[in-house]
Amino acid sequence: MAHIQLPEGAPGIVGLMIAYPETRVHLSGLAEALLRGPSSLTPGERELIASYVSSGNACKFCMQSHAAAARVHFGEKSRLVDQVLADLPTAPVSAKMRALLAIADKVRRDGRLVQAADVERARAEGADDKAIHDTVLIAAAFCMFNRYVDGLGTWAPEDPAHYEETGQRLANQGYVHYDFSKG
Repeated sequence: MAHIQLPEGAPGIVGLMIAYPETRVHLSGLAEALLRGPSSLTPGERELIASYVSSGNACKFCMQSHAAAARVHFGEKSRLVDQVLADLPTAPVSAKMRALLAIADKVRRDGRLVQAADVERARAEGADDKAIHDTVLIAAAFCMFNRYVDGLGTWAPEDPAHYEETGQRLANQGYVHYDFSKG
């Protein structure tokens, strides 16, 4: 049960967005810019970063929702998302993505852990400044989103079908146009 009054049946950040539309507009806009706006990273790569950070933070709702959106974006290569979440060192991701996910994980734990060598490794693997910037900001923002969801005690559905539907809607509608009334 959530620590504050939220609409019944609305899980995770959905209930918070419905109950607090004055913050929804800004948080949805931030998610839209980070995950769908102009970037040298694909939307699938950015959703993967969001789900990876959320997994590290043990935020089930965000991890499952963004992993589902990443799977939609990756299409035939959707299995990659689960491989990254299960065991990044053995997952068949590009060296660039592996370096960016290492940066994201450091940001998740403490942004000061990111060192010049981490950034240079990402650059050497093909990441440009925009990709590095976006990775750090996605990781930082998802720490905030995860703590928002978990800090207010929201609930996460158990049914994987819920996340598949959510992932389809996030990938196809985005965040600004997402219909929160559908969960």
